[in-house]
Amino acid sequence: MPSAAFHQALPFILRWEGGFVDDPDDPGGRTNKGVTQKTYDAWRARQGLPARDVKGIDGAEVAAIYEQDYWLPPGCDRLPAPLDLVQLDTAVNMGVKRSIRILQAALDSASSGVFDAQTEAAVAAVDAGVAAAGYCDVREGVYESLIEKNAKLAKFRNGWLNRLNALRKEAGVPGFESARGMESFPGAIARIPDLRDSDTLERWR
Repeated sequence: MPSAAFHQALPFILRWEGGFVDDPDDPGGRTNKGVTQKTYDAWRARQGLPARDVKGIDGAEVAAIYEQDYWLPPGCDRLPAPLDLVQLDTAVNMGVKRSIRILQAALDSASSGVFDAQTEAAVAAVDAGVAAAGYCDVREGVYESLIEKNAKLAKFRNGWLNRLNALRKEAGVPGFESARGMESFPGAIARIPDLRDSDTLERWR
């Protein structure tokens, strides 16, 4: 059964993911409620179900996918609030592997790309709110690095930063109390394909 923490975090994600998006410049491809076609195909295959258009995904499937693919793999269930929400939102928008590397960069921990005992110990040694603030700064730097490498992504900057600042507000990061936090931006919050196992985190500072 999904945890209370997962149920508390999910509404923020869904508010920002919006509905169906199929933008040719969005590197995530066809997406509905934050679930890409590739992710949906893989999840249905694991359930022994035939592939179908992500446009027809239902609410129960959405919740199951977020828990199985984005909450548990990056260790959100082992993180204190508000880091659990910050990690989940990053895993959804930027990929599970990248979210773990961002967490490790924010903690100045070894960048293994795996949520291991060393990462968990680094989390336990810091204030969760301070870590969440640093994490969001790293994430912003990664966005800028991606735009620098691919100018077509500049059209998504405002959506990315609006969402990130709303996340900062939700996480209680000082200075973001009045950040925009209730809006959704269907079609503007581009999904970013995850890192490969051999990739390192993009330059972020």
